[in-house]
Amino acid sequence: MTVGAVAPSGPALSEVVTAPVPRTGAPVVVELGPGTGPFTGAIQKRLAGRGRHIAVELNPRFSDELAVRYPAVDVVTANAADLGEVLAAREIHHAEVVVSGLPWAAFAERQQQDVLSAVAGVLPPHGVFTTFAYVHARWAPPARRLLRSLRSQFDEVVISRTVWANVPPALVYVCRRPIPLSEAPALVEAQAVQ
Repeated sequence: MTVGAVAPSGPALSEVVTAPVPRTGAPVVVELGPGTGPFTGAIQKRLAGRGRHIAVELNPRFSDELAVRYPAVDVVTANAADLGEVLAAREIHHAEVVVSGLPWAAFAERQQQDVLSAVAGVLPPHGVFTTFAYVHARWAPPARRLLRSLRSQFDEVVISRTVWANVPPALVYVCRRPIPLSEAPALVEAQAVQ
């Protein structure tokens, strides 16, 4: 339940989730919940030695294994909700891209909101956040809650086509233009009325 997956994400899903990672420049890319590292490898391939890649993993065993496997990645054992503090400790003010492999269905509503607020808080206006959901669970209450939460934190939430090559099939949420904290409560109220 804490991992939230029956198998590691496959190459097809990794490619879609990490597509917003720039192939040029020196971006800061944060990965939340890297687990065994399926997205980590894809991010490293896209960065090709440029920028900074910070992976935030709660499970110390996964963190240790990931740090050995990917020495170029700054692996941090921490809670994703503490993302702002993790970056501040590294004197980083924002991340261009945040990629999530977190098990949203296993999160309580408050946990989900805390993590999404932390993500929105570190992204600049042009920043991008990606995460995924399994197609078979898309209509379950936790998945619907996640989509509502994403729409309360980001001005644009685009849902990808189904990645059928993943086991189980998944879809990716690509979120842009984080909503400033001062405007988020009004948006949540407006959505509740609809």
